[in-house]
Parts: sequence; C-alpha cells; structure tokens
Amino acid sequence: MEGYGNGDLLVQALFAGGQVRALAAVTTRTVEEARWRHDLYPTAAAALGRTLTVTAFLGAMLKEPQRVFVEIVGDGPLRSIHTQADWEGRVRGYVGNPHVHLPANSRGKLDVAGAVGAGTLYVIRDLGLKEPYRGFVPLVSGEIGEDFAHYFMHSEQTPSVVAVGVLVDPDHRVRAAGGLLLQVMPGAAEGVIAQLEEQARRLPPVSSAVDGGMDPEGLIRLAAGPLDVQVLRHLPVRFECNCSRERFERALIALGEEELRDMLHTDGSAELVCHFCAEVYRFDAEDLTALLAEAARRRQ
Repeated sequence: MEGYGNGDLLVQALFAGGQVRALAAVTTRTVEEARWRHDLYPTAAAALGRTLTVTAFLGAMLKEPQRVFVEIVGDGPLRSIHTQADWEGRVRGYVGNPHVHLPANSRGKLDVAGAVGAGTLYVIRDLGLKEPYRGFVPLVSGEIGEDFAHYFMHSEQTPSVVAVGVLVDPDHRVRAAGGLLLQVMPGAAEGVIAQLEEQARRLPPVSSAVDGGMDPEGLIRLAAGPLDVQVLRHLPVRFECNCSRERFERALIALGEEELRDMLHTDGSAELVCHFCAEVYRFDAEDLTALLAEAARRRQ
C-alpha cells in the first residue's frame, strides 16, 4: 500500500527504570493519506487523525497477530469515528461524515469536540482468545486525547497523559500530526510521578512540535526531562487496509444466488466501496455471472 515506508514513525520507551511507559509518534503522512482517501474536511481530518494516532499506540502494545478496534460514537455532526491498528504499525479508519468543518473554537483551534459531541468511546482488543476484550467509557470532552486518558484511567486503571494533534493547512492538506502517550506503571515512586506531571505541564502542543521538525524520540526525551530514558523500539506507521477484490468477491457470493441474479438483471454490474480506505471495486456483468455460477456450485 502507498503508506508503507512513508517516514512516519512510532517510538516506544521506558522512563525511570520502567516506572513510566512512553510512546510517541509522528503520523503526518498517515493522516494525510486518510484525508485524501476519504475527502476529509479539516475538522474531520483532525478528529480521525488524532484517533488514528492513539489507535497506533494501542496497536504497538499488542503482540502478533493481535488487533485493536476503536469506535467513537457521538451526537455531533461527525457522527462516529472508526479505527483499527495491529502490532506492526498498520492503521486504517474512517468517519461517519467526512465533510465536517466547524468554526474555530475559543482557543482558535479546530473544533474537534464540537464535531464529535457527547457520546461513548469503545476499545475492542482482539487478543486471539475466544472473545475479544471490550472496554468503554463516556466521552469527557470530545477532544480525543482527554477521552483516551479518561479511558485508560477508568477502564484500565492506568494514569495516563495523552497528547495528540493535527495541523491542517488552508488547502486542507495535513501539515503535521503526531502524539504522545505517557503511562504511570504500578508502584511508581511519588517523585517520578511529580516529575512527570511537571514535564507534562511544560510540553508544547504536539502538532506544533512536529511541525517544527521534532521526531518521536525528541518528543519522548522532552517529556522525560531529567528522567532516564530506555528506548525499546522504533516502529514504522502507515495507513494500510487489508481489503481486497477477493474479499469482496466472497462477500458477493455470500449474498446468495437470488441476490446476485437480481443485481445482474437490474443493474448489470456492482460497485462496492471499502469503508476503511475508500477503495472502489467494480464487478461487471461477466464478473457477476461468474460469481453467480460459483454460488450455485457451492450450494450443490
């Protein structure tokens, strides 16, 4: 996929001998790919970009072949945000209404909270077990970062700092995107927690730091301040969807002969679009005839 090797990067690290877990990422090109694939307006791009970045963090904490799914459902004009990530840095996602752009908020920033509205944040982890792990919390602000911090605290009992940002140019292209996640591990010393809180108060907006050229390791070391840093992993991040023509062929066959025959006789063709990446798959009359024959063969 086009996003592979795009230069976006996620870094995992530990502070203070393992008392703090830290993840930082630059996701500018990944979010830009999501923007043009879905024709996102600026506020929608910021909302999806922030969520994609945190979902990448969640994915980086998994093991092969685990996956994580995030859904944010609100009563604002955006309606919903859907993202997925795996342990290898592959992310994908979409929003319910891509054409949302609101006036700037009172701080002169993109009004993501207004676009999202009040609602619920869901996190579903497919850990390869019989049932996926599901957690959810009500949204506290709709700003995404604060909502995930609330989720980590109340659903996973992990005090966290979550800072995410997306800077969009006047021509709607994503100029800078990234994020920072800091999590206090059980048994962390009070002094370490106090130092972390002090550093967090001093942090510049992530999108401004990324726009200024700071890389993920720079974000981590800025957040650590005088605390010692142990870098664990550098993980490329890219927008990548696992949809394929073969998957959509199987979906059409699963509709059954009657549905396929009606599709063939009524429209003579079919056009299917992947929600996650907006890739279009077209099936002409010859394709549908072949799928109809396959559906009939499987019935026998």
